[in-house]
Amino acid sequence: MDMTTGWLVVAFLAATAHALYSPSDDVIELTSSNFQQKVIQSGDVWLVEFYAPWCGHCKNLVPEWKKAATALKGVAKVGAVDMTAHQSVGGPYNVRGFPTIKVFGLNKDKPEDYNGARSAQAMVDSALQQVQKVVKARLSGKGGKSGGSGGSGGQGSGGSKPGNKDDVIELTDSNFEDQVLNSDDLWLVEFFAPWCGHCKRLEPEWASAATELKGKVKLGALDATVHTVMASRYQIQGFPTIKVFAAGKKDGDATDYQGGRTASDIVAYALDAHAENIPPPEVVEVVGSEVMKACAEKQLCVVSFLPHILDTGASGRNQYLEQLRMMGEKYKKKVWGWVWAEAGAQSALEEALGIGGFGYPAMAAVNSRKMKYATLKGSFSETGINEFLR
Repeated sequence: MDMTTGWLVVAFLAATAHALYSPSDDVIELTSSNFQQKVIQSGDVWLVEFYAPWCGHCKNLVPEWKKAATALKGVAKVGAVDMTAHQSVGGPYNVRGFPTIKVFGLNKDKPEDYNGARSAQAMVDSALQQVQKVVKARLSGKGGKSGGSGGSGGQGSGGSKPGNKDDVIELTDSNFEDQVLNSDDLWLVEFFAPWCGHCKRLEPEWASAATELKGKVKLGALDATVHTVMASRYQIQGFPTIKVFAAGKKDGDATDYQGGRTASDIVAYALDAHAENIPPPEVVEVVGSEVMKACAEKQLCVVSFLPHILDTGASGRNQYLEQLRMMGEKYKKKVWGWVWAEAGAQSALEEALGIGGFGYPAMAAVNSRKMKYATLKGSFSETGINEFLR
């Protein structure tokens, strides 16, 4: 399949990409110059889409996003950030793919990921839930950081972000095996005693971490003075004791958590442990434009061009692919895309990346957000590729 049309659609090589929204839409255009003032320092609930003009999923979202913006007019704000033009806006929020939707509600410093359906109704419902939270907080006198009129500019006064105690899963002797040991999730479990002062001080940090890790890592708490069977099984002798149960555990083994006791310490540890369990990326052959489009939505797309199979034989081809799989495993925490093409099979792609139809094997790393790419100058070896990607 000729890659010329499909490849040039990809934003980092296309100069013809245009924003998906216009001033006549109810969707508000957000930029690096107005984001703080309009979103962070405002008292409104915001739904913000981070998109790239070339992204097919982003284009599919446009009519529903516009519909949601119109329906929420006067109730909540709906905005959109073109990440190819305003990359710095999405940087602090770890935007890795497009479209990414964030909900800026009660605490503007900590927006929530929107992972619901991409329909106007579902997105409106999510916004209304956030509006209710803000209203209830104001009624109780705990307005949080939903507005910037207080002169703080959206910056906190230090300490942990507020968490929801309900996000900490209550564990007992009767539900522990089903909830923790029989699950495929990574769990951090606190064994506590109600009278323990250190446990009381940990409680808000644990709740904050649980809220931040929701959907990725589960945090539980077990009263060891009541549920003595599990406390005895894991030889709990002091409080609080935190145990780590790896993802996919079946034997009931646990390790001791030795990290810090602040929410940020717990979250950092949990995310790192979670990343260890991410499966290695698949190294996909480029057989059409959709493969490159999908790869371009990653933070980085690593593109390899391998010698023709007649030049290396099947064994040689497999050695190269295994080498790429090993590199993918090594850098899997980065959540990059990995693709390959046979020499000469995608000539337009080679030309676009300056490979030039010679010197195989070859490699290029493409950053679609910065609309830049770099080619491997060193050897196509573990050492050479490591140095290049590093």
